[in-house]
Amino acid sequence: MEHNETEVVPLRAHPLALPTPTPVRWNRSARARRVSLRIDPRAGEVVVTLPPRSGRRAGMALLNTHAAWVKERLGSLAPAVPLAEGQAVPLGGLPHVIRHDPAARGPAILWQGEIVVAGDKAFLTRRVGDFLKAEAKRRIAVLAAGHAASLGVKIKRIVLKDTRSRWGSCAPDGTLAFSWRLVMAPDWVLDYVVAHEVGHLRELNHSDRFWAHVARLTPHREAAQDWLRRNGPTLLRVG
Repeated sequence: MEHNETEVVPLRAHPLALPTPTPVRWNRSARARRVSLRIDPRAGEVVVTLPPRSGRRAGMALLNTHAAWVKERLGSLAPAVPLAEGQAVPLGGLPHVIRHDPAARGPAILWQGEIVVAGDKAFLTRRVGDFLKAEAKRRIAVLAAGHAASLGVKIKRIVLKDTRSRWGSCAPDGTLAFSWRLVMAPDWVLDYVVAHEVGHLRELNHSDRFWAHVARLTPHREAAQDWLRRNGPTLLRVG
């Protein structure tokens, strides 16, 4: 069982100190064996995980010890991009400006490099999010069907998630799961991730046979992996 609590903590490290109050999410986990910390790029928070018998003093000591690392990692995060009018969000790797048009048809549509959102402006953020997820599901389904046909495998279903570390996964029952945020990546990056997970329908491992299947489906393995390492955290800052 885990319990999460977020607060803004003014870290006072010695001899280093972070210049501004830092959001820290305290995560007490029955499964944890030691105090640990990580950066949540989506929330822009430091996450400190405590075992059942460790107190916050141990967490603060770890934060102070690694203050320079925390400062560097938080400082390197891309700016947060809200789903708001006038903001540019990537779709297929290309920026699209969000524009509100109460008279437009449908909740949201693509039009000449814009995401045009209809209806009451109060629902704009939700409608843009729904549009991006629907577009992700549509694009992924098309790619997955083509790759599955090439390998002669069947997909049970496709689900979308909002994961922080895994872009895709394949369950033993043939269910494929993907982060909806992949719709913002270039098309060839999305194609690689879909090909990767479809490949697991033949080999639920990372053996040489598995990678041979992936190579049959897409030539973009190394470039896409590099792109996700460099730019994946930016996608987590949208919305």
